[in-house]
Amino acid sequence: MKVFRKADGGIVQLIDKNKMMEWPIELPLIFIEYIKNNKLESYNDKDVEKKIEEYLDEVLKDVAIPRLIDVLEGNNNTEIIEALERIDNIANDNLDMARPIKPYLNDLANNKNKEITKLAKGILELFRKEERRKELNKKRKIMKEKEEEFLNGKITPEEYAIARKEYLEFRDNR
Repeated sequence: MKVFRKADGGIVQLIDKNKMMEWPIELPLIFIEYIKNNKLESYNDKDVEKKIEEYLDEVLKDVAIPRLIDVLEGNNNTEIIEALERIDNIANDNLDMARPIKPYLNDLANNKNKEITKLAKGILELFRKEERRKELNKKRKIMKEKEEEFLNGKITPEEYAIARKEYLEFRDNR
């Protein structure tokens, strides 16, 4: 167990990273994201929160990523497929949890095994859709600003029309 002592006398216990080596390869990622997203703020001690974040980053670098890389860069197609299936499930629930392995998916998308390629491309597609959604939100915000400027007489109808056209083209291109 890894123990963190709070200023109020309380303690926070997290599993030791050596024990995590025995977990399925995707579980440390889930653990890290769960603690960061659901538990960290509940500790009500900034010092402890900072130490826990440092510990979780250490777990990510020392346990989660190396174990995933070992499997994903390995030669055992069955293991790779099982890992990608679990990662796909994780990515569908919370894409941020799968973000650390995104760079390795590009190599797997060109794998000779069709199932590996299909799974890797499916997860990469989730990232592409998220990036497109973020970009569309940015453009939507800019368009709203242009609309306000146009209604207030700060830009010409031509400038507004150009901005509107660019927004609609981006929105409608998939």
